[in-house]
Amino acid sequence: MSSAHRYLDVLDRVPEAHANAKSAKSAKPEAAQNSHAQRLSPVLAALEARCPGRVPAERWQQAVAEGKTFLSRWGDQAHALGWTARDLLGLLTVPEHAKPSFNRLSGYDETGLIWLLDGRPVVALTATTAAIQSPTGNVTIYRKLNKSALGPVGDSVDDLQ
Repeated sequence: MSSAHRYLDVLDRVPEAHANAKSAKSAKPEAAQNSHAQRLSPVLAALEARCPGRVPAERWQQAVAEGKTFLSRWGDQAHALGWTARDLLGLLTVPEHAKPSFNRLSGYDETGLIWLLDGRPVVALTATTAAIQSPTGNVTIYRKLNKSALGPVGDSVDDLQ
């Protein structure tokens, strides 16, 4: 099994881990409950252990560092707002016959927030968006649902009439 598949398997097991953590929560005092950062630590540990295939090594190292920073600052709020491991750390699936130049970070619609930070901090977080501030002060909005404003027919409120 490739490292990419192992990484995705860990992402797929996160909802199960959340359910187990919720059931364990009721048995533990509030002070001992795990934070979202701790529940996501197996995913981050899997990412930290090995660079996913078709991802540049420097971007992988940066994502690990930024993942730790994000989770320490925003982890509990992200969990409360419904952000998943895939929303934060997901990657584009490698096609069966990918060209050697294929880069898993090239598909914005399947790339998790952490991979897109590129050294920029998150300054606000909602249930569906994250505000990322550039060094110049400009803010970029990452949309968790990854729907473009001019998507296909049926993707617009106007199409529902």
